[in-house]
Amino acid sequence: MENQSLTIGQLADQSGCSVQIIRHYEAEGLLPEPPRTAGNQRRYGANHLRRLQFIRHSRDLGFSLGDIREIIRISDEPDQSCDAVNAIAQQHLENVERRISQLKALRKELKRMVGECGSGKVAECRIIETLADFGHAHCRHDLA
Repeated sequence: MENQSLTIGQLADQSGCSVQIIRHYEAEGLLPEPPRTAGNQRRYGANHLRRLQFIRHSRDLGFSLGDIREIIRISDEPDQSCDAVNAIAQQHLENVERRISQLKALRKELKRMVGECGSGKVAECRIIETLADFGHAHCRHDLA
């Protein structure tokens, strides 16, 4: 691949990202501005593809665009300590652990609701009764 040889469509195909998401990442400042041809067409290079792959992998791991932006900013200074990147990853891990705990409680509550269903008439449906209770008085698991 030449240094600046890909159209946005080719970049989308090679990166697995849509053209729209590539434009979004450009607008967000996550991708460097590509050079343009004399006909004003963007041309992307290997650096854009590598950056898109980095962003996509980071998104697959659940990092926010803000976190990715900060990690990219930090990575532009390779001689500095990686403590800031570690702190971002640590915070993300804590958020994931918290979400897993919430999902486990949610699973328990849903199993309880389904288990209490008598498969009778809607007027006596324990699932509807529980869902209608905005104050969570019928819930047995803390979902917060």
